[in-house]
Amino acid sequence: MATAEVTVSPATVNEQRNERKPDPCIVVIFGASGDLTKRKLLPALFHLEQEGLLPEEFAVVGVARRDLSATFAKDMRDGILKGGGVDDDDPKLKEFVDRVHYFTTNFDDDQGFQNLNATLSDLDTKYGTKGNRLFYLAVAPEYFSDIIHRLGKHKMAKPGSDAWVRVIIEKPFGHDLQSARELNDEVNQVLDEDQIFRIDHYLGKETVQNILVFRFGNGIFEPVWNRTYIDNVQITAAESIGIEGRGPFYEKAGASRDVLQNHMMEVLSYVAMEPPDSFEASTIRVEKLKVWRAIEQFKLEDTVRGQYGPGTVDGQQVIGYREEERVDPNSQTETFAALKLQIENWRWAGVPFYIRAGKRLAKRETEVTITFKQPPLHIFKGTTNDCGTQVTPNILTMRIQPDEGISLRFGAKVPGPTTNIAPVTMNFKYADAFGKSTANGYERLLLDAMLGDATLFAHRDGVEATWALFTPLLEKWAETPVSDFPNYDAGSWGPEASDDLLARDGRCWKSC
Repeated sequence: MATAEVTVSPATVNEQRNERKPDPCIVVIFGASGDLTKRKLLPALFHLEQEGLLPEEFAVVGVARRDLSATFAKDMRDGILKGGGVDDDDPKLKEFVDRVHYFTTNFDDDQGFQNLNATLSDLDTKYGTKGNRLFYLAVAPEYFSDIIHRLGKHKMAKPGSDAWVRVIIEKPFGHDLQSARELNDEVNQVLDEDQIFRIDHYLGKETVQNILVFRFGNGIFEPVWNRTYIDNVQITAAESIGIEGRGPFYEKAGASRDVLQNHMMEVLSYVAMEPPDSFEASTIRVEKLKVWRAIEQFKLEDTVRGQYGPGTVDGQQVIGYREEERVDPNSQTETFAALKLQIENWRWAGVPFYIRAGKRLAKRETEVTITFKQPPLHIFKGTTNDCGTQVTPNILTMRIQPDEGISLRFGAKVPGPTTNIAPVTMNFKYADAFGKSTANGYERLLLDAMLGDATLFAHRDGVEATWALFTPLLEKWAETPVSDFPNYDAGSWGPEASDDLLARDGRCWKSC
């Protein structure tokens, strides 16, 4: 196994922290009674506090419709402790929790927003936060417009002369191209585009960000990152869990809207984009947009949809999707989707990209697999790989979760008097090289939003570009109901049609 030693001087760390520390501000979380705030957002903010990356003049205000003012701070403290990496007697914890506040209002209540504005002004005076605001919309999509409209109406959307206001909006951002455009138009009536941070938590993962570092920070990979050397690219986002009680949400979303249109397209853009001139947000955005606009419209015959039935996962019997709570017993919602796409540009012409995502699959696994072309002449005979072809191809795998790292597979001679070849793997693991991390991915995104750095956030052009790809496919699927749902057992790797999608090209999924 390959190992890595990492040495960073304390002086360098301190310099980086000083450069990354944002201005004084208040983080206002709408929908703070939800699970996301307790499990992810508050733990992430406290991790930033532990690292010395939050300003001293800082506060958090949770906003929701239920009155939780008596228990909110305590609940958030419990969430921080469960979030990992925090001791109960951490001296920073009490001071941080003392700055956590709660405000009750309905999201369509003008008087409530007027009172919220007054409360934030009082906290500015108390903590010295200078009118800087980061609003986080951790709410259902139907509340986005109401909240943003009232922020504008009650003069909370536009900053003062020496202050800033930014708004983080959770996904899903629309459910098709038309709804995404309408929502963008509504939001842009109140906020300038540089105030809007459309969040995709996948981009907070270190291993996703590392795709760009791996490609553009190492001279040995970029020269072969093209159609001349690469046979195919596979991106998998597999989950062993089901929908976890989110029946009403998943019935509207399905695997395509929930994962493919956003998470998978973002990862694909990092894999396929051209080298940017710089790592500024505007430059990265342009290169990502070029990738999405170069993708051919999906062909129906190059897509697969599936829905899980009963099965066995991790040795436990589980029910099928149609038996899940608050799910239509005749549901046509896909819990698995796979597709083959082509990027029609000079770098990638002729290289198929295979993408799949699903619930209740064999194991939790999110990774990018780059399969390189085989040698032009097979001089070593008699060896086959898992898919039945001679000579195991070189495969580069970037594991996004859960076993974060990078591996490279190549052939090596087996010791002995005959020439036998076996595949071997060089393996890099983040935990081995850098130690285990308690970060949940939101730390980087929250910090960047406070700093005004939109590099890891979606722009309206990108949102609309990816919806333009998926909306025609979703419309075709809606017009052609599936008669064989459920069509894969829970605990498998999805429907047989997914394997057939690659088999007709003489390929197979890496997990086959």
